[in-house]
Amino acid sequence: AGGAVDPVDFLKQPQTILRVTSWIFSIVVFGSIVNECYVNRDSQDPELLCIFNQNESACSYGIAVGIIAFFGCIFFFVVDLYFQQISSVKDRKRVVLLDLGFSGFLSFLWFVAFCFLANQWQRTTMSKGISQGADAARAAIAFSFFSIITWVALAVKALQRYRLGTDMSLFATEQFAADAGAPYPGYPTGSGIESTETYQSPPFAETLDANPKGYQVPAY
Repeated sequence: AGGAVDPVDFLKQPQTILRVTSWIFSIVVFGSIVNECYVNRDSQDPELLCIFNQNESACSYGIAVGIIAFFGCIFFFVVDLYFQQISSVKDRKRVVLLDLGFSGFLSFLWFVAFCFLANQWQRTTMSKGISQGADAARAAIAFSFFSIITWVALAVKALQRYRLGTDMSLFATEQFAADAGAPYPGYPTGSGIESTETYQSPPFAETLDANPKGYQVPAY
């Protein structure tokens, strides 16, 4: 805890790469929907309709999930950056569990988004206006699917971090917390054979004297 973070090593971590990739995918999804997935039914109708079977819910859902993933990636990117600065064991566990829960939740949302958008796109009747935004619609569907993979991978990485934490290799600090109720750490298990080098002599053994000063053994 409290160690300096090497930016190069941090950016090379698989979790950081997955986080940045998920962030880019979210931009592609909601950016494609916002910019090109609202089209006119025909040249004479100025009203903009969602390209996915004219279902406003499909576009709104894709945009919402993309924005949630966008800000979620930024938040957890910062958390990962300052994770080594967190000295509290409990706070580290909470962060990892939050990451695990959020990544699993986003995986589910992206799965629903992919199924929803793909289903509505199959039901869409092609027209001149819709064909202009067809590439953007396909991109939104494709990157929704890719986002499922990256967020599942993030959930797996968070689960691995939590399991490492239960082995005290992640959540351990350099010094034990000054907690009166905390149990004292146990001794390591030995081979069962006593060694004179391992154990010290009993307490006060060096101060014992067979004939203490001021006392004489009476003669009988």
